[in-house]
Amino acid sequence: MPDSLKAISAAEIRRRLSGTRMPEDPLAVDMTDISDRMPASMVRGLTSNLRPAGVLIPIIERQETLRVLLTERSANLRHHAGQVSFPGGGMEAHDADITATALREAHEEVGIEPHEVDIAGFLLPTPTVTGFAVTPVVGFVRETFSLRVDPVEVEAAFEVPLDFLMDHRNEEHSERDFQGTTVPVVTFHYDGHRIWGATASMLVTLRRIINQ
Repeated sequence: MPDSLKAISAAEIRRRLSGTRMPEDPLAVDMTDISDRMPASMVRGLTSNLRPAGVLIPIIERQETLRVLLTERSANLRHHAGQVSFPGGGMEAHDADITATALREAHEEVGIEPHEVDIAGFLLPTPTVTGFAVTPVVGFVRETFSLRVDPVEVEAAFEVPLDFLMDHRNEEHSERDFQGTTVPVVTFHYDGHRIWGATASMLVTLRRIINQ
C-alpha cells in the first residue's frame, strides 16, 4: 500500500466519503462482494427476513494518528458472543433512522455521546448470518470522549491504528464451512485480538472506498 494512503488525513477521509448517503431502506443489502462467491440458496438465506441494524465505525484522532475503536462482545450475548465488533445493534421502533440506531447503541455500549460524533459517511447495508442488515455509519469521535463500557454487552474496548486496518498486508485469508458450503473469510490479528467476519468485511469495504 502506498505510504500516502497510510498517512491519509481525517479531512481526506471525509472528502472520499462525502458522496455516500444514509440508505433510504436499511434492508436494501449490498450483495456486491457476496453473490458472486456463494451459492444462490445461501444468498437467499442471507437476505430473507432481515432485521435492520446500525453500527458506528468510530475513528478517533489521537496525536495526529487515526485510530478505530472496537469492542469485544460479552460471551453471554445471543448473537456474535465473544467476537470483535463495532458498537451497534438492532434498530428500535423509537429510532428516527439507522444513524440514530448506531449512535444510540454506541452511547449505550461504550459511552460515546451522540454530539461527540461527526458523521463522515456511510457504507451500504451488509447482511449477517444472524439475520441482520447492518448499516455501518462512519464517524469521527472527539478525542475527549469518556469510555464507559457496558459490561452486560461489552467485555472490553480497544483501539487499532487505522493505518494497520487499511493495509491489505495485514489481512489473513482463509475459508470456513457454513451450512455445508466453503466461504472465504478475512481476518486481522492485532494485539491478541481476532477481527473477522462482518466486522473485517466492513473494514475492507471502507478501505476500498478510501482507495478510490
